[in-house]
Amino acid sequence: MEELAIIVPVYNEEETIELFIEAVNKKTTPLQLKKTFYFVNDGSKDNTLSIIKKLALQEKNINYISFSRNFGKEAALLAGLQATHESFVTIMDVDLQDPPELLTQMYDKILEGYDVVGTRRISRQGEPFIISSLSRLFYKTFNKISSTPIVDGVRDFRLMTRQVVDSILTLEENNRFSKGLFAWVGYNVVYLEYPNHERSAGKTSWTFRELLSYSIDGLMNFSEAPLNIATFVGVLSFFISLILGIFYIIKTLIFGDPVQGFPTLIVLILLLGGLQLLSLGIIGKYIAKIFLETKKRPNYIIKETNLY
Repeated sequence: MEELAIIVPVYNEEETIELFIEAVNKKTTPLQLKKTFYFVNDGSKDNTLSIIKKLALQEKNINYISFSRNFGKEAALLAGLQATHESFVTIMDVDLQDPPELLTQMYDKILEGYDVVGTRRISRQGEPFIISSLSRLFYKTFNKISSTPIVDGVRDFRLMTRQVVDSILTLEENNRFSKGLFAWVGYNVVYLEYPNHERSAGKTSWTFRELLSYSIDGLMNFSEAPLNIATFVGVLSFFISLILGIFYIIKTLIFGDPVQGFPTLIVLILLLGGLQLLSLGIIGKYIAKIFLETKKRPNYIIKETNLY
């Protein structure tokens, strides 16, 4: 029987782990794959690791990787992918917002010849309005400025063949945006749609600030558009300044040079100064990413695991 690796990043999820395992085992009974769990503990501060270790002693198909600190979900996803060797790999959130029962349908699609079976939410019921609105705006913006389109509402929850996973692992960049990387490698992909599911228990560890930062990183990792915007702003400011300069020269020659226009001068200085700082900020963000890449630091550090 072929094997399925289930990668599960966890951070302070002590309330959901046992519920997750029970739900997956119960709702994937028809699935003709041998399941192996890979829990990646991303520096949890609660009893998450203790619970996983206890379950790992009871069940041979439960593996865990525990980081030395919180490195973020992207690092956890990478660690999970690198740890697997199974023919098929899926990524799931432990809070059961990714319906386990879809795995059977996903595997059927793989048997039809697809390399990747992804999932996307068709509704965001139960999610804060501001988060939903900004999420939709992110996907629209991303797809307009990036050459690597991402389906609106796409989840990390997907079933992949070994070949796809190995291709993803060849991408060794430090600044990772998995949704973009999954799309970038290509292959034959199909998406299953489902309505939004509430968390089974606990609270999300994602804050609005973290989501915003993650979105900005995603846009910058897969597009040069922000740099082009900075260039456009610079060119536009130059031409506006040139036109205003010609205007004031002509005005002075015709009407003289009375002492006036001080408010206009201040507004223009503030405007141009703001545009320059905006452009420098965009350029600085890209330089910071280059700086981090050149350090060659590992994406994560493993403190303990039962894999070896």
